[in-house]
Amino acid sequence: MASSPPPPPKLPIPGRRNILITSALPYVNNVPHLGNIIGCVLSADVFARYCRLRGYNAIYICGTDEYGTATETKAMEEKCSPKEICDKYHAIHSEVYKWFNIKFDKFGRTSSPEQTEVCHAIFHKLMENNWLTENTMQQLYCDTCQRFLADRLVEGTCPNKVCNAAARGDQCETCSTLLNPTELIDPKCKVCKNTPRVRDTDHLFLELPLLKDKLVNYINETSVAGMWSQNAIQATNAWLKEGLKPRCITRDLKWGVPVPHEKYKDKVFYVWFDAPIGYVSITASYTPDWEKWWKDPDNVELFQFMGKDNVPFHTEKCMYWKFSKSKGIGVFGNDAKDTNIPPEVWRYYLLMNRPEVSDTLFTWADLQAKLNSELLNNLGNFINRVLSFVAKPAGAGYDSIVPDAPNAESHPLTKAYAEKTSKWVEQYLDAMEKVKLKQGLKCAMAISSDGNAYLQESQFWKLYKEDSAACAIVLKTSLGLVYLLACLLEPFMPSFSEEVLRQLNLSPEENLSFSEEKGEIAKAKSPWDFVPAGHKIGKPAPLFKELKDEGVALHREKYAGSQAERSSKAAADAEASKVANQLKGTKLSDGGPKKEQKKQSGGSKSKTAEADITVAKLDIRVGLIRKAEKHPDADSLYVEEIDVGEDTPRTVVSGLVKFIPLEEMQNRKICVLCNLKPVAMRGIKSHAMVLAASNEDHTKVELVEPPESAAVGERVTFAGYSGEPEASLSGKSKTWEKLAAKLHSNGELVACYKDVPFTTSAGVCKVKTIANGEIR
Repeated sequence: MASSPPPPPKLPIPGRRNILITSALPYVNNVPHLGNIIGCVLSADVFARYCRLRGYNAIYICGTDEYGTATETKAMEEKCSPKEICDKYHAIHSEVYKWFNIKFDKFGRTSSPEQTEVCHAIFHKLMENNWLTENTMQQLYCDTCQRFLADRLVEGTCPNKVCNAAARGDQCETCSTLLNPTELIDPKCKVCKNTPRVRDTDHLFLELPLLKDKLVNYINETSVAGMWSQNAIQATNAWLKEGLKPRCITRDLKWGVPVPHEKYKDKVFYVWFDAPIGYVSITASYTPDWEKWWKDPDNVELFQFMGKDNVPFHTEKCMYWKFSKSKGIGVFGNDAKDTNIPPEVWRYYLLMNRPEVSDTLFTWADLQAKLNSELLNNLGNFINRVLSFVAKPAGAGYDSIVPDAPNAESHPLTKAYAEKTSKWVEQYLDAMEKVKLKQGLKCAMAISSDGNAYLQESQFWKLYKEDSAACAIVLKTSLGLVYLLACLLEPFMPSFSEEVLRQLNLSPEENLSFSEEKGEIAKAKSPWDFVPAGHKIGKPAPLFKELKDEGVALHREKYAGSQAERSSKAAADAEASKVANQLKGTKLSDGGPKKEQKKQSGGSKSKTAEADITVAKLDIRVGLIRKAEKHPDADSLYVEEIDVGEDTPRTVVSGLVKFIPLEEMQNRKICVLCNLKPVAMRGIKSHAMVLAASNEDHTKVELVEPPESAAVGERVTFAGYSGEPEASLSGKSKTWEKLAAKLHSNGELVACYKDVPFTTSAGVCKVKTIANGEIR
């Protein structure tokens, strides 16, 4: 059966409340973490769903921010093109948001023709108004990489004396200070780790001081009328207090929107200038009539949801969660999915902890408490008690048929609780209209708490036998509260609401509404009117599952540390299993340690000595090339400074010039034999040897590489071979020559001694393409 075509794009409707909702565009250089989801995407989704619930004409626009240094840097790390990175992470973001039940009207991308078109139009307008100037700025240039370094390619120490934390060249994540790379203390190139130098380069600047009066007036008016959060107001005022300065809008990059100016045609727009335009361009990809949404402020309300580090570039709403996506720290969207904790639980927890005033810290214990106490024992308990009782057969319940309840308004207890419910609904609506989402959620949950109290105080199980009319009033009213909760909580937990309506045997498409026009708000004063008498409900079922202590302990251990560390551990476990399987298939006659020990029991001294020569004698470590350059007196040799976990790097000379380009020798993890006797090579003493594999005719050579997350200085081990390495491999013993003959890459490109892989805590070591090659 063919799928139905997508609905036509919505446009503003005269006389209706038209609302345009956006959330900060997430970068495509990583998986979204919970802080990003709650701070922007999820909060905006809740408000958009609320607007739809109320019958407003609302659209929710978002998409991935795909240009700039962050993308180029990630592409370098993953050794692919920026476009491939964007395609990969756009798909990951889409999948994560789909699992979290985020309902966009359009989830687009900034690497689109519409983005280029709108950026160029705005640029030309700025030029016409003389709001752009040309200026020469000093920028860090890496001689090793032969390129100007964009902000995120520079790392150093924050110059803020109060902070002094590690920072990137664009911003300090610790104190949120906006930076220029040249302001960093002890700056280093992120790619090669060398110290860059300052060079002049021409760029275009937006003259923000010329716009100060307009901007201040706009902020003063909009922050009040738009009910900005306290976080947003404080961050914006702090930014203004520092004083507006001309801000560069171009960068020496390739991946971005090209600058339509002859002098600057080889540059692109700086991402801070280009990314906020993404909201407009994504709307343009949603509808060709996008200007009706963006150029009619009298007819359209704009709500933007931002993280606090976005405020200087957007000057809108903000909230924040204590994670760091750039450092890979925190619980990420795909992690949440893998916990098997349902999305409605995650949504509830994140929204109940939504940081509307100050930053918030995630804990597994808090998640457990909110699930078990608030969702399971409060909300789930109330709904299940009501539906289960109604579903009982006649004589014990109502055989799933909603009872009639005439004169419910005259029942004192019911009337009192109906009045309380009506007040909670009023507070809910007031909070949601002011985008106080957490307060709105608390009001809805208070209705559930009161519902439990109402059931308890009524003692309906006794009324069923003693006062059937009163019992019918209590149960019909309670069924109305169940329906009301499904509606009010839909913005927060849509899958929960759909399930509740299914158990009520009501269509979510037809019944999820809470508008004045349909009279649903008025019914909150008489909740017994929500579900008609004679209606047959569906089959009740538990809505939430308890999270036990052992489950919390398991999640806490599994998701500790950064994503990179967790990936490394998983990879190491997988590789260890693979190595174990390989060893199971290794015959003793292949020369494993047991066979060698057996030889020792009898035979000559020479055989015993040879049996003692095992790969454990080699001190092979994970090394990091800090610097590599051509040997001053030998065209075929490199001289490298290699960190092998000691106080100072070792100087190593390698004959790799003919096989490996110099740029591929920078900032690279390798395997290093550290206990060879130092030897002078054309006047420079080499204190170790870089291990590499070569093909049969020695026309191709590749470095033996440990996993990227392996620790520098870590010793490479071989399963089944233990012992300490020799302090120095002397030439007389011929230890190295004898062992080297058994080092090779196998058919799966794994570096091996005999059939045993080179192994680190992060996994096995490999070569790129040379199978069955010898390693020296």
